[in-house]
Amino acid sequence: MAGALLVSATFLSNPAQAEDLVFTLKNGTQSVLTRFYTSPVGVSDWERDVFGEQVLSPGETIELTIADGRDVCDYDMRFEFEEGSDLATTEDKQNLCEMGSYTIHE
Repeated sequence: MAGALLVSATFLSNPAQAEDLVFTLKNGTQSVLTRFYTSPVGVSDWERDVFGEQVLSPGETIELTIADGRDVCDYDMRFEFEEGSDLATTEDKQNLCEMGSYTIHE
């Protein structure tokens, strides 16, 4: 009987839910950050621009949520700056769960 209850409990339990990844991004450059893309390490295409219509001016900080339903922490990141900026598009890879915040520098 105890074995039957254990099996039933296993099948009736809810699957684990992936949690949203929340982190803070700071623009530590002298240029406006116009686009920010992320994708889990190993995914071949960039996902949509996290900012949408927003931009991140020099010195500003924003709290971002990646709600992609995945249970991963290692993300590739792509930063694009305003036209006319001296900064080139920058890419990096980080464990965003461990960091909690990220500052882009020149």
